[in-house]
Amino acid sequence: MPTIDPTQIKPEMGKTNVLLPYSSARVAKIKRWQWVFPQEHRWINTKTKEQGRHHIDESLVQKAVREAVAKAGLTKRATCHTFRHAFATHVLESGYDIRTVQELLGHRDVKTTMIYTHVLNRGPWGVRCPLDGL
Repeated sequence: MPTIDPTQIKPEMGKTNVLLPYSSARVAKIKRWQWVFPQEHRWINTKTKEQGRHHIDESLVQKAVREAVAKAGLTKRATCHTFRHAFATHVLESGYDIRTVQELLGHRDVKTTMIYTHVLNRGPWGVRCPLDGL
């Protein structure tokens, strides 16, 4: 059987399978499991001829953020980790509870997550009534 070089596969729409260890093939085809930052080249299963992509290396994303920060002329330090802080702050500002944010960020101790609450500084007006969202 001839071997196929995965780097020679041309991108095709709809070929977005992701390798997910310990999961069913059906799960790997669900859109929410696809990569946000896929590699340019695809892998191919030589037995099934099924194609997919891995995620790009995190160093490439970090490099792109560094270049964007430099190009924007920002004087304040900004990295990929800055997006994590921004996410936590915005989620808290949107009214999510501290335990939900703790779980989303993967913090073991809620004290670590509580660092983000200092930016809210709303006092009793920070409490939202469920009816406010209607």
